[in-house]
Amino acid sequence: MKNVLVLIHDDAGQEARLQAALDVTRALGGHLRCLDVVEMPMVVDGLYGGAGEMVLLQDARSRERANKARLSERLAHEGVAWSWADSVGDLAACVVDAAATADLIVVNRKLDSFPAPDMRAVTTAILTDCDTPVLAVPDDCPRFDAAGLALIGWDGSAQAMTALQRAQPLLALAGAVRIVQIGERDAGIAIEEAAQWLSRHDIAPEVAMLPRENGIADTLHAEARRFGAAYVVMGAYKHRPTTEALFGGVTRTMLTSSSLPLILAH
Repeated sequence: MKNVLVLIHDDAGQEARLQAALDVTRALGGHLRCLDVVEMPMVVDGLYGGAGEMVLLQDARSRERANKARLSERLAHEGVAWSWADSVGDLAACVVDAAATADLIVVNRKLDSFPAPDMRAVTTAILTDCDTPVLAVPDDCPRFDAAGLALIGWDGSAQAMTALQRAQPLLALAGAVRIVQIGERDAGIAIEEAAQWLSRHDIAPEVAMLPRENGIADTLHAEARRFGAAYVVMGAYKHRPTTEALFGGVTRTMLTSSSLPLILAH
């Protein structure tokens, strides 16, 4: 996990994304790639016409040029290896296109302060359209504590195992690791097997089987608070995102309301 890709875009979540990406890159001795995306303006047909669209695009370009100048000055003094790439288009599509050489993508789980851009939708699209794991942080996240305690949400699914495997370099840095299964496992990989996999990577996790009294996401939140977790690792979208949007789902709930950074893989 040496190649960290962070979405750069002048919005309310940018500081949290950038700081978390810097913390992760520094902890892993990696390289930070900043992807600055100028989002294409949404224009109602016939309202502004092509000329209006060009004005909005130029305004967006101007904001991102100023944003790049500010952040480049900061990055020069952060003590991490970094590079910069510019892109124009849909936020999620641009990140997915740039993710081929990334080991981790840093985005927001959701923006609570402003309705746009819709970061939960962006994060969902990234998770479902590429194989790279995602670190999704709240927009008020002050830092990412790689040496803190890590909680793993386990359901036996292939997605959970993928998240565990992808997060292993970070889990190796954690002060302690706790792997939690909530309720009965329908099928898939037993929690004991997951713990054994970690132990073979010199990570000795605590293992807990918790009753499913409230919703899974609520129980996971409560356990994370009790454990004092710095972040949560979990598989994402065991079912299709459209199905979860209609009937609810753990991933959707965690992206909506988690107070902790989430490491997700699909």
